[in-house]
Amino acid sequence: MFRHTGQPKDYQKTKSKQGSGIGSEGEEDLQEMKGKTRNKELQKPRSEGIALEGELEVVVSPPFVFLPVVKNLLRSDFQIAAQNCWVRKGGAFTGEVSAEMLVNLGVPWVILGHSERRLILNESSEFIGDKVAYALSMGLKVIACVGETLEQRESGSTMAVVAAQTNAIAERISHWSNVVIAYEPVWAIGTGKVATPAQAQEVHFELRKWLQDNSGAEVAASTQIIYGGSVNGANCKELAAQPDVDGFLVGGASLKPEFIDIIKSATVKKN
Repeated sequence: MFRHTGQPKDYQKTKSKQGSGIGSEGEEDLQEMKGKTRNKELQKPRSEGIALEGELEVVVSPPFVFLPVVKNLLRSDFQIAAQNCWVRKGGAFTGEVSAEMLVNLGVPWVILGHSERRLILNESSEFIGDKVAYALSMGLKVIACVGETLEQRESGSTMAVVAAQTNAIAERISHWSNVVIAYEPVWAIGTGKVATPAQAQEVHFELRKWLQDNSGAEVAASTQIIYGGSVNGANCKELAAQPDVDGFLVGGASLKPEFIDIIKSATVKKN
């Protein structure tokens, strides 16, 4: 994930939070993570690698078992995120990863509500809202994913779906300062399809308006809304230029050299 924070205007906040370019693919094995030339830019010292302008943030999200390794390999100004965590304090939940474990590992971010968790593992919006609330209570920062399926988009219910998903979070938290909303149209994740810049902007605008109407103007202005769904080096600049797109949640492209181009697209709104 990567995001870049700018100056607020109103609920149409233009913060290019392209500091949240989260690389969250799990197919790469440990050797690839450690040795691929394409990832070397992320390991270089700050003085030698890509320069992060302003408040640009880059967060990398490998599978859980690789978190300590990747955390040690990353340059010091890049952050790390887990791809999921459990909904409450530890107990007899074999195989789950608790928020406390992530805190103990020094992992500051966690992704919650990804479409695969919703659709394949049947996590409800209410369950995800509980997970977000608990992770925040443990001091973690959260990238909360929302998004519609192709069937829901074609039926005209996109905003009703993402509003309900967002509302399930809003009902359970008292502040948004450590939450980033990631809009990921399910039909565009890993398919090669991508929402047009106009489609992405429309949903981001409506989400920000929803925040203003339901959580207040300050929350709407300060909350980062990033886009995920087949983002790559070829389409990132046009997407990044949209006024309400604050950054990206990046999948497969985060494992390729073009991830650097995606990070650099954070400067589009400045030019």
